[in-house]
Amino acid sequence: MTEPAAPAPVRNDTFLRACWRQATEHTPVWLMRQAGRYLPEYCATRARAGSFMGLATNVDFATEVTLQPLARYPLDAAILFSDILTVPDAMGLGLSFTQGEGPRFAHPVRDEAAVAALAVPDMAKLRYVFDAVASIRGALHGRVPLIGFSGSPWTLACYMVEGAGSDDYRQVKTMLYSRPDLMHRILQVNADAVALYLNTQIEAGAQAVMVFDSWGGVLADGAFQKFSLGYTARVLQQLKKEHNGQRIPRIVFTKGGGQWLEAMAALDCEVLGLDWTVNLGQARARVGGDVGGAGKALQGNIDPNVLFAQPEQIRAEVAKVLEGFGVPHADTTQCGPTHIFNLGHGISQFTPPEHVATLVHAVHEYSRKMRG
Repeated sequence: MTEPAAPAPVRNDTFLRACWRQATEHTPVWLMRQAGRYLPEYCATRARAGSFMGLATNVDFATEVTLQPLARYPLDAAILFSDILTVPDAMGLGLSFTQGEGPRFAHPVRDEAAVAALAVPDMAKLRYVFDAVASIRGALHGRVPLIGFSGSPWTLACYMVEGAGSDDYRQVKTMLYSRPDLMHRILQVNADAVALYLNTQIEAGAQAVMVFDSWGGVLADGAFQKFSLGYTARVLQQLKKEHNGQRIPRIVFTKGGGQWLEAMAALDCEVLGLDWTVNLGQARARVGGDVGGAGKALQGNIDPNVLFAQPEQIRAEVAKVLEGFGVPHADTTQCGPTHIFNLGHGISQFTPPEHVATLVHAVHEYSRKMRG
């Protein structure tokens, strides 16, 4: 495993402090999918790589595209450029990406034999990810923290059983209801694989880790707790809480999970990510905690399509989100409610890059004003 040699201390630790519910001078901001197709420089690098997987599996290219948005915008964190499906790919399911079609597995997991054959993959098969983490951490020179990530056990299972993205989740839900024993077996393997994967990212240099439960919200109440939340908890129970003397915050984002915030607040993590359907002020009242008390930091949650509006409208929507959360606490002697600004889901490939600049600057400027 490649360890970064004597990593530089983080110069802008606003994001990490907000994760720990510590007072910050401004609301930190980073964006889901901030390194992506909306940036012309990303498209140029992807063309050089020849394919998405060619990009993701090449340490130099992955480092380059991770840093591209930071060269454009004063973001408060970097996130590893990779894909949530690297883990099932390492299980031998045959991942491929077709332009315009998204990911596809050559060997979906749909019967007893396929489920029985699943095992936590050898992390050596994912060495390209860990080498990229170490490379990016070194290239950042302590400018901002680096976030590592994985898909949740349930979200990975959706792709593994469906074989691709899905509109109706028919295959995976058929298994869930008709053969819950098989679904639990998949989720157990996935949870242990995700935990090992994230721990290895931490060892390679990730300073925070995030679990993307992108499809948790498609489950019925009751099924969500049993098949998604329970296995996300199994991941978190196994994660390193610190590495090389530094604490590692853990973020959980469930798209469509707003109704289950109280249940998610029981997770052993520091930050809950919210999509744009959730009222931030209400979420703060429900799970954000009080000054001096326990609670979750909140991350989110502007609608990504706001970025197609004109700059003055983007600034107005940013102000609405920040005011919706309310003034974060300013007591530097104790913890309290904090907010990390983000999109409610990933940035669209059609987003004008200059509109992202408007958003980032507006978050910093307006959140400083709110603090007086």
